[in-house]
Amino acid sequence: MKIKEDKFYTAKEVAEMIKMSEMSAYRLIRKMNADLEKEGKIVIKGKISKRYFEEKTGI
Repeated sequence: MKIKEDKFYTAKEVAEMIKMSEMSAYRLIRKMNADLEKEGKIVIKGKISKRYFEEKTGI
């Protein structure tokens, strides 16, 4: 099964959008992914769903 890359942001993309370091972006993604896991969602380490990220940040 192939995952469409355009459905997820990488830490580098998040860092550029929010004007933060890549390390801070990884921490943010880790936190958001932990929230998603609590909801029973499957997550990809180091990436965040574009839809979820945009909902939570308003970007």
